[in-house]
Amino acid sequence: MTTSGAAELVRKAGDPERATFLELFFDLVFVLALVQLSRGLAEDLRWSDAFRTLVLLGAMWWVWSSTAWLTDRTDPERLVIQGLVIATMVGSLVMAAAVPEAFGDTGLIFAGAYVAIQFGRGLVLVAVLRAQEFQRHAVRGLFWYGLSALPWIAGALVHGTARVALWALAVVLDHTAGRIGFPTPGAGRTPSQDLVISGEHLAERYRQFFIIALGELILVTGLALSSSGFALDAVAAFTVSIATAVLLWRIYIYRAGQVLAEAIAVSADPVRLAGSASYAHLTMVAGVVAAAVGDELVIAHPLGHTPPAWIVVILGGPALYLAGRARFEHAVFGRVSWSRPIGVLALAALIPVMLPLPPVVVAAAAALVLTGIAATDAVRARRRPPEPPSPPG
Repeated sequence: MTTSGAAELVRKAGDPERATFLELFFDLVFVLALVQLSRGLAEDLRWSDAFRTLVLLGAMWWVWSSTAWLTDRTDPERLVIQGLVIATMVGSLVMAAAVPEAFGDTGLIFAGAYVAIQFGRGLVLVAVLRAQEFQRHAVRGLFWYGLSALPWIAGALVHGTARVALWALAVVLDHTAGRIGFPTPGAGRTPSQDLVISGEHLAERYRQFFIIALGELILVTGLALSSSGFALDAVAAFTVSIATAVLLWRIYIYRAGQVLAEAIAVSADPVRLAGSASYAHLTMVAGVVAAAVGDELVIAHPLGHTPPAWIVVILGGPALYLAGRARFEHAVFGRVSWSRPIGVLALAALIPVMLPLPPVVVAAAAALVLTGIAATDAVRARRRPPEPPSPPG
């Protein structure tokens, strides 16, 4: 490819900033990935399994996030970039299919697909982006993904705690490298101005992934209702679960979810803001996955004794979501509404109170806390003019 042809692959100021249909197509894989994660956790609610789920979610999120940043920096209408996105989608589908037994028989498939995605994408970018700064960024990625490939593959060749530890190390290594700009011997670190081109594009991609996460929650909820035989108690639990999904959506869009693009545009450090928003969304998505686990359990067993682990996941999912939502709000506005931390504290305080109560009541209590937060947002919206973003410097 000629230098001029390679230059056309890089997004320039003034290019269209909306996400493409290809990117929406790519996102569909992650519905399956999130369903696999939530269902796997629902089968065994131990802290060790929750940590394993978090490791797998961290890997899946990094594949999605790095692809979103790729299509922000390059032109997704170009055939080479489209080919990379489709190849990443196929690899992600393999990873998602391997999730249920990732810490068992399909560990090498999961890790191999992850390494192939990240390392293979870097090789293609180095080949097609000659004599450009973005090529050096791809070289830096190759260096770091080569390092993380060692614990990924080594972890796949061992079992039990050793695999968990090595894969956790690999996830931390990849995420940390991205946070610090992939510093590489001989190539330096990626300049921050080369990382974010279109705040509107990234903001839209984050919103779309959050909708994908809510779609996973709704899918799990609907499948649980279908398996319940539509008993009255299961229908009541289903109603509470759907109300919870609506509340999570409503709290998200007010108001940080609406103005993220503007916040990135006015930020003194748009890369830092985009990165903070990324991890806020990861936390929120983790909360939605936990909420989906709780919904599946509640619809399947709405009455009777509620095991303590169930209470933790039913209340902890919304609490984790609110923690991520508070971080997101701080990234956009430089402050946090008091209702977010109060909601987290209220959900934590409810855990011992809910011990003698049936699962559907525990779920209803979580929904009631979220209702209070959504109502507070609605009152604030009526009493005050729309607040412009003011991200911290």
